[in-house]
Amino acid sequence: MVVNNAIVLMDFARLLFERAQRQLGIDEDRIIPIHESREALVVAGRTRLRPVLLTAVTAVLGLLPLAIGLNFNFFTLFSELDPHIHMGGDNVVFWGPLSWAVIFGLIFATFLTLILVPVMLLIVMKIKHRRQWKADLRAGNSTLKSTAWQRTPCAQGRSRCGNFSWNGPGHPGPFAW
Repeated sequence: MVVNNAIVLMDFARLLFERAQRQLGIDEDRIIPIHESREALVVAGRTRLRPVLLTAVTAVLGLLPLAIGLNFNFFTLFSELDPHIHMGGDNVVFWGPLSWAVIFGLIFATFLTLILVPVMLLIVMKIKHRRQWKADLRAGNSTLKSTAWQRTPCAQGRSRCGNFSWNGPGHPGPFAW
């Protein structure tokens, strides 16, 4: 269930990436800018939040009677209209810990689906953007040769803190996090 949620989230994000690529008029072999990738991931996460939470919450609520040992006698419920509800029993010794493990696993995996999957997708997009930038630089793209990277000092006054700025026309550069 959690894997399915993650796949649907990633597929929806990919769909938004392609939509942004068409709207910006970028070729299919090119990567969309980082800020567009980030915006697409935010929209995908916001859109898929409710379905992911609903599937996880319904599964957790469905497992709670098993975890606490709530028993129904369905045979007497339908024959005598008396369900004979009781807590505990022999089967709660085995099924209780198993259902608690599944419940906490679902909660943790839902957190990973909603937080970690979009973050990993953004990291992958940044790596692809940086590779594309390097390939353009090696290919001798004239717009990249006419502008240059500059190292700007960081807030502490050091020159080697990794704070880069792009000197080009409206391009944030590959390191714009």
